[in-house]
Amino acid sequence: MMATVAAAAPTDSRARPLAIANWLFVVAGMVLVMIAVGGITRLTESGLSITEWKPVTGAIPPLTEEAWLKEFELYKTTGEYQNVSGPAGMDLAAFKFIYFWEWFHRFLGRVIGLAFAVPLAWYWVKSAIPAGYKPRLVALLALGGLQGAFGWFMVRSGLGSEMTDVSHFWLSIHLLTAFITLGGLVWTALDLRRLHATGDNMPARFTGLVWVAAAILFIQMLLGAWVAGLNAGLASNTWPLMQERLVPEVSWASGFWYTFTHDPFWLHFLHRWWAWVAVGALMVMAVQVKKRARRASVAMHAVLGTQILLGIATVLSGVALWIAVAHQLVGALLVAAFAWGAHVLGRRA
Repeated sequence: MMATVAAAAPTDSRARPLAIANWLFVVAGMVLVMIAVGGITRLTESGLSITEWKPVTGAIPPLTEEAWLKEFELYKTTGEYQNVSGPAGMDLAAFKFIYFWEWFHRFLGRVIGLAFAVPLAWYWVKSAIPAGYKPRLVALLALGGLQGAFGWFMVRSGLGSEMTDVSHFWLSIHLLTAFITLGGLVWTALDLRRLHATGDNMPARFTGLVWVAAAILFIQMLLGAWVAGLNAGLASNTWPLMQERLVPEVSWASGFWYTFTHDPFWLHFLHRWWAWVAVGALMVMAVQVKKRARRASVAMHAVLGTQILLGIATVLSGVALWIAVAHQLVGALLVAAFAWGAHVLGRRA
């Protein structure tokens, strides 16, 4: 099958792999912005401010005082307002602030969807997509659609009168889907750039080392998402010790599985120390990458070091807003750098 694809690609003069690659890099940049805005939305407790999912009409925010009051009344039915923000004295002005971040987050999602779907349709009609890439581009579009759906399921999980936050499981699905989409965009763009440079349509593949590093990184990202969803970053503001102990006191009364998936102290502990397993795996991978592409290796080292420092700073600052947002954004950059390094190792002669 691959031989057929390789033979077919150079014969189609209408294919525009470099243009499509550059477009995918632009979309990847937009996804990075989206992930940062998502972090702000979460950290400002803005995610439950919009209680309805209106994919089309929801693009327009309230424009009148009456419309604002209607949205505020809907928010007042949530457990978050009744148990947290309401007793804290939230007024309409404060509600408009959190509403803006949730609206802006959803608006960016719509913009990214259009920025992907419209050029994809144009390239498709113009027969500019190289052989073998249509299914992959459609899959990326589908991932974007799933991302929006997962975002709504996440919000809906927190709308019950007894809930004050969204489910950390749905939050992790929402965030990890964004990371996977970002990695897919970068990987596909790199394949297309290589096709433009060499004329050979031989997409890169995951190697054994990359699979191991990817699994370790995935676990770290999952733990980070659970820490974020459970506000477990607040479990300790000291490093490297927690509660003046290396291993914090945790409750196992509800069972092994519950503690591993719900206990904020235990998850905070796992996230901060599994990070070093990820560092080891990615450093080994970066050393191998350096033999083939020094810039990709430097990018992996730089982003990984920055991420570790930001993670420690997030803890020591008591999860200060902009440090925590930077930690999430650089985490996304780490995914992009990982995709670059993995692609280097997976290229075939």
